[in-house]
This record gives sequence, structure tokens and C-alpha cells, in this order.
Amino acid sequence: MGRLIARRPVLRVTAKGAVRRPDSIAVEEPLELRVGGRALAVTMRTPGHDVELAHGFLLTEGVIGSAADIRDARYCDSVDDEGRNTYNVLDVGLAPGVPTPDPGVERNFYTTSSCGVCGKASLDAVRLRSRYSPDADETRVAAEVLADLPDELRRRQQVFDRTGGLHAAGLFSATGELLVVREDVGRHNAVDKVLGWALLQGRVPASGLVLTVSGRTSFELAQKAVMAGVPVIAAVSAPSSLAIELAEECGLTMVGFIRNGSMNIYTHSERVLLPESAPEPARNPVLSTS
Repeated sequence: MGRLIARRPVLRVTAKGAVRRPDSIAVEEPLELRVGGRALAVTMRTPGHDVELAHGFLLTEGVIGSAADIRDARYCDSVDDEGRNTYNVLDVGLAPGVPTPDPGVERNFYTTSSCGVCGKASLDAVRLRSRYSPDADETRVAAEVLADLPDELRRRQQVFDRTGGLHAAGLFSATGELLVVREDVGRHNAVDKVLGWALLQGRVPASGLVLTVSGRTSFELAQKAVMAGVPVIAAVSAPSSLAIELAEECGLTMVGFIRNGSMNIYTHSERVLLPESAPEPARNPVLSTS
């Protein structure tokens, strides 16, 4: 974990007093992603699984549709004061015949977990761009399985245990089998890493899988799920209004506030198998606009 965790002195203050001690800090470094030698994006990320991150990012931006669309990926042109490679610049070569990214994909700024696009035009763009819409996916997941996923994800967060400063994303089967977990300072990067893993493993479109995230579900995370063909996204916290709109339009089941056996199902609840003791939901609930 040499590049994942840094040790820094802190002044620890409690009701019993103050003491100086070393603390474990999650590492954050920039990654410049290039395609064919041309800078495409810069994201602040936790080092590690950068090739998966690149595959996931290019997949969810609609640049590629399969692992075969990438010819190679190599680190380049990034050295420290002593001439050592920092591994912070990754150049991806596309396979012959794969179009280079549209200029609109270029992000000549730092990507953050809150960046992206919004509005009705964005919803239409994602729906039209996705090669793997989850709309027709007939996956069914038991509510009891969904209730356990955040805890299972948390148990696998090794770096979080030492730093308390990372988001996590994981892919699970519909029966709750954990396939992969990735951690990162950026929730969008963690999702890109697991979707990049899925792409490299031949699991895209991600039919029958559940994407679980450790925080809230933003529009950007919902977009990534739709672009990879994920039928269900489950989160510990709340989704945004635009994320819900996107999920509703694109056939994505969105579940949030999964805590202590309870949850909110925001869209496409037909995929969630309710406990036999649960009452049937009202067909026409009264919605409050307050």
C-alpha cells in the first residue's frame, strides 16, 4: 500500500488532552489520461488500478464499447525531481478503426465527483449514447440481498480501515456474490475502476449485476451505470433528482438509503423482490411537492 497511504504527523485532541502522533492519510495524486498522445482528461485519484480506471472512463464516456477497442496503455512523460516515473500520465492507444474521442469529450480541467453535465439535453444524450441500455434487463434481486450489500462493501474497504478517507464501489451478482471492490478518493473514479474491471473481464454489458456505492448517487454515477448496462445501482445515501430522472428514463433500478434492513426504491421497483411479509405498495401514492 506504499502509494495508497501516506503517514503524516497530526495533533490529536480529545477531552483528555492533546497529543502529537503519526496518522495514516489516503494518497491523492493527479492522473492525466491521454488517448493517442493527446491529453483527454485529468482526474484526482488514489493511485492503483489506473488501467481499469482508463477503461471505465472511456467506456462511460462512449469512446469505447469493449476491451478490444484499446490496443495498449502505457505510463509516460511524468518524472519527479529525481527522474523517477511518477506513474501519473497514462497514454491509451485505440485499436485500428476505433474513432478518436469527439472533441466534446475532452476535459481540460480537473475532474471532481460533482462535475459533469445536467439538464434535459444531458438525459437525452446519455440515453442515445449508451450501447448497453439496461431497460430490457430482466434481473431480479431480493430486498434481503440488497440490504446486505453496503455492509459487505464496507467490510472489504482495506484502505478506508486505515485512513477513513476513501469512497468505494463494488459489483455484486444478483444473489449477493461479491465480484470486485475498488476504493478511491473520488467516487466517480471508484466506479470507473470497477466498470473497467468488468470490461476487461468480458462482463460488459453488466447484465444481472448490482453496482453498489458507499455514498450518494449523483447524476454522473447513474450515467456511468447506464453506459455500462448495469440494471441496478444501490447506495448507502441518497440520489440526486437528476440521477433519479436519468434512471427512470433509461431503465435503471435505483435504490438508496440502505441501512439496517430498510431502503428506498426510487425507480423500476419491479426488479426488487420484496419480502413475503411486506405489504403491497400503493399504486397511486400522494406525492408532496413541499
